[in-house]
Amino acid sequence: MERKTASCTTILVGKKATNDGSTMIARNEDSGNGSEPQKFVVITPEQQSTSFYAVLSDCTVALPNDPMRYTATPEADPTQGVWAASGINAANVAMTGTETITTNSRVLAIDPFVSTGIGEADFVSIVLPYIHSAREGVLRLGKLLAQYGTYESNGIAFSDQDEVWYMETIGGHHWAAIRIPDDAYVVAPNRLNIDHFDFDADHVLYAAGLPEMIDKHHLNPDFEGVNLRHIFGSATEKDTRYNNPRAWYIQKHFSGLEAEPIDHELPFLCYPKRKLTIEDVKWALSSHFQDTPFDPYGTGTEEEKKQFRSIALNRNQQIHILQIRNNIAPELAGIHWLAFGPNTFNGVVPFYSHITDTPAAYRDTTKVYDPLNHYWLSRTLALIGDSDYDRYSDLAARFELDTMAYSRRIQHQTDQAWRDHNQPAMLLEKANGQMADYYMEQATVLLGKMVESGSQKMTLRFNLAD
Repeated sequence: MERKTASCTTILVGKKATNDGSTMIARNEDSGNGSEPQKFVVITPEQQSTSFYAVLSDCTVALPNDPMRYTATPEADPTQGVWAASGINAANVAMTGTETITTNSRVLAIDPFVSTGIGEADFVSIVLPYIHSAREGVLRLGKLLAQYGTYESNGIAFSDQDEVWYMETIGGHHWAAIRIPDDAYVVAPNRLNIDHFDFDADHVLYAAGLPEMIDKHHLNPDFEGVNLRHIFGSATEKDTRYNNPRAWYIQKHFSGLEAEPIDHELPFLCYPKRKLTIEDVKWALSSHFQDTPFDPYGTGTEEEKKQFRSIALNRNQQIHILQIRNNIAPELAGIHWLAFGPNTFNGVVPFYSHITDTPAAYRDTTKVYDPLNHYWLSRTLALIGDSDYDRYSDLAARFELDTMAYSRRIQHQTDQAWRDHNQPAMLLEKANGQMADYYMEQATVLLGKMVESGSQKMTLRFNLAD
């Protein structure tokens, strides 16, 4: 089976870099081409088998017999695998997988990809139900990579209430991971991202034999230190146009970084000039180089507007922000913020993760077009909005502000009511349903406003007063 391609953007934020002390791991899941309908589900223990079949590689993975419940955002069409993509489990551990990354021929000559191994389509399903901390997630996936190998290069993130870890696969079996400092954030586009790495530090993990592989095969091009991006990554023309500018733009806004969009040496670990919110992360993953000549909707030349790959684009299939809150009951801590479709005309909803079912408009996504699904309605809004961004962007901004405020209000009320409720799980599912219903109602209203406004500018028109 031909394997589909993907190209995403990841943002990670430590608990001291957020406004409320929560950890956040977030990602745009972008397809290689066209629409790939997604859905939002809960996988319960009885739905987990003791083995997992990886469709794309004809690989069967043996699994433990004690899985936990977890949320997931898989493909509506499972013929090319599950692609669970993101989720939070019953232990309040979050996982997003994956960020497709780059490598180089020197690495693949030593540790080739394994065509019968595991990959992005499989990772969340075979790791998330079985881990009780972010660090444990790294170690479990590392063990699976050593046993089965992988057929691609990927970046994966894990979080719990205290820690955020970022892991990158290296060749067919090797990997490296680093704990993100509590006061830092990371922007990871489609390249190998980890730079400076200290094998002796207690905040890193890595595959057995990785330092020896570097030394034995003379892989380190630097005179001093260890920079994994230099050793295992790429520095190609594609990186300067497709990858580096995305990190540059977000680092410029979050940290005031002075650099060029094509810079190969943009830092991996960054420190924000103020604490980051959910709204900040959503804005960043919805951005398209606003207020620069490179904005496709902006005033630059046609060459400038097409020079760099935007963060928000037609191939966005979903955005998730997995938030693990502190100073709150464990049952309320995990929040799976989610939206489907291109990010310029959608909004995220904060779904509680300690649930047994998800709202129908998000759960029952069809493989073919149906605007009653959140996924397809979002794609419709994006298509119309893209036809005249200046006309529709204010409508979309008001819609996103309104739905976010409503969702946060429901969340505040639910947090307060939870302790005294005799059926707390039902309360959380009711809140999720309220937020989903309101979002779908207002998204439909927005669609109507866009149709009405756009109709006034149709070419095929003739005013009675003419």
